[in-house]
Amino acid sequence: MAGDVDVLVRQVMEKLQNGGKAGSAGIFKNMNDAVEACARAQKEYVKLSLTARSRVIDAIRKVIYDNAEELSRLTVEETKMGNYEDKIAKNRLVADKTPGVEDLKSEAMTGDSGLTLIELSPFGVIGAITPTTNPTETLFCNSIGMLAAGNGVVFSPHPTAKMVSLKTITLINRAITASGAPANLVTAVENPTLEQTNAMVSHPKVNLLVATGGPGVVRAVLSSGKKAIGAGAGNPPAVIDESANIEKAAVDIIRGCSFDYNLPCVAEKEVIVEEKVADYLLFCMKGSGLAHIIEDRSALRRLEELLLAADTPNKNFIGRSPQVIGESVGLRVDEKIKVLCMEVPFEHPFVQHELMMPVLPIVRVKDFDEAMKKAIEVEHGYRHTAIMHSRNVEHLSAMAKAIQTTIFVKNAPSYAGIGVGGEGHTTFTIAGPTGEGLTSAKTFTRKRRCVLADSFNIR
Repeated sequence: MAGDVDVLVRQVMEKLQNGGKAGSAGIFKNMNDAVEACARAQKEYVKLSLTARSRVIDAIRKVIYDNAEELSRLTVEETKMGNYEDKIAKNRLVADKTPGVEDLKSEAMTGDSGLTLIELSPFGVIGAITPTTNPTETLFCNSIGMLAAGNGVVFSPHPTAKMVSLKTITLINRAITASGAPANLVTAVENPTLEQTNAMVSHPKVNLLVATGGPGVVRAVLSSGKKAIGAGAGNPPAVIDESANIEKAAVDIIRGCSFDYNLPCVAEKEVIVEEKVADYLLFCMKGSGLAHIIEDRSALRRLEELLLAADTPNKNFIGRSPQVIGESVGLRVDEKIKVLCMEVPFEHPFVQHELMMPVLPIVRVKDFDEAMKKAIEVEHGYRHTAIMHSRNVEHLSAMAKAIQTTIFVKNAPSYAGIGVGGEGHTTFTIAGPTGEGLTSAKTFTRKRRCVLADSFNIR
């Protein structure tokens, strides 16, 4: 199937380059055509039954499973970021745990004045900006939720993940049309640029904007004057108090931090640990065989110079393996190692900035109160994710209330917060800045009230 899609993508590109317009593949030369085609398709799609929508969602889920390995390989090859096996797991997670039409639950109220229904209806056309860190996962996850809600979606993928994104959109469109839905419910342009994205944001037929990415792209959609959902950056702290199961916490933190080489925004970015258990935590991390502890100050300085320039992460090392990063500063890192760890002061730039690399700074503090205070400060008010390891319920409750993050994971790797080993649905659009939280189909709907006065109260 992958070979057939390669041929289809080439045919679509050739047609566009010759001045034509794309058909069911959903790829267009300019943004206006992409939006107009999506708007026409959505008007037909919304006439279909919920059962028909379910068939569309099932078809997308099957496409994910059929192509997870190929798309994961292509993502790593194109973006030079992340871990192939973990990307397969993330794509399959989307297929298994992204809610479909079952998420659209109606409300009913009856009384002496009759019956009122609250229904969830689509916005129409959604403009969605997707990142280079989780390109296929976000495209699939958004497509399931947005189409389940009855919308069409115009995507603006990150340019550094252009080819795998266009291939994913092509696959989605083939699945949609094969399931009996209109062509071009999911569209994009062949050459995503800032100008094309701006055209999408300002197009009058785009009714809702969804941005998954850094602070800049979120600010752009929030300043558009339209309804917007922003899923922005995070800098998740992992707090460990003296009551924690340190042996388990050490392994959980390593696994969460290293998942897809730290690309997920939920992943542990720094550890804040109470003084009483800090040495034992480092001992357990090293003893796990999964962490390389950097104690040489000169090696740490070389790492700082390599990974940060003017407090900005070096893009060449985002989502790279600990072996590649370590060897770049002259460290021999065993193939079994999943993360590079180092003890640093709280002010260290590795603590203060989200690196999105398997590099984990560890800060020791005198007690839980200081740990909580430092964690809140270093989270920077993003309200994204925090992790805590503790067997003290009062501490867990105090931390959860104080930090106010969208996701708060207790005694588990960070990825439990998006449904890997934890209960609840998954998403790769976590809207902390705008408050929708872990988005799903119902997030992409409008609430509508339907009133039948003085009738149908049968109690």
